[in-house]
Amino acid sequence: MLSHDQIWSAIDALAQRYGFTPSGLARRAGLDATTFNRSKRVGSDGRERWPSTESIAKILAATGASLDEFMSVVMRRGSAPARTIPLIGFAQAGSGGFFDDGGFPAGTGWDEVAFPGVADEKAYALEIAGDSMLPLYRDGDTIIVSPTAAVRRGDRVVVKTIEGEVLAKQLKRETAKTVELASLNPEHPDRVLALSDIAFMARVIWASQ
Repeated sequence: MLSHDQIWSAIDALAQRYGFTPSGLARRAGLDATTFNRSKRVGSDGRERWPSTESIAKILAATGASLDEFMSVVMRRGSAPARTIPLIGFAQAGSGGFFDDGGFPAGTGWDEVAFPGVADEKAYALEIAGDSMLPLYRDGDTIIVSPTAAVRRGDRVVVKTIEGEVLAKQLKRETAKTVELASLNPEHPDRVLALSDIAFMARVIWASQ
């Protein structure tokens, strides 16, 4: 008999296999972005909520996976689960309370995404929204950010200003007083920020596209 945890874990694993977060997969399948959120998997009364057969069919259509592939993922979930890391929407990351003074994940409100092979215990995931970072990052893509990794010229980085603006750029040049950032989207201008205006800068170590 299949369990509630097996089915939901398989949806998470299939999303990861095809380069989506659960909410990104839901959008690609034409569903509400919150359909597969962890908070939706148990009702307010504590009763387990199961995904509908229609939702699963839309997942298969969106990814191109077969029912046999989905079931093989379901049946393999008896093994140790992949490590999960904190996940937050890119726009939401600009709000207060999600990072400490060093740029590490903090507070509540984070979701989680399964992601194996990340050595940095402080790594976290950001889900891209909108088209401002095209062509490199699309709506629904996930980027993995390492706040402990060394940042060098040419690296793709996430920068948060002290005013709460969050940027995904390429590090062009860093001096004793300023940081020059090249835009990933040619339709958006490059930026030059004073070091005193930057709350933190962290390197992007992986992207789902």
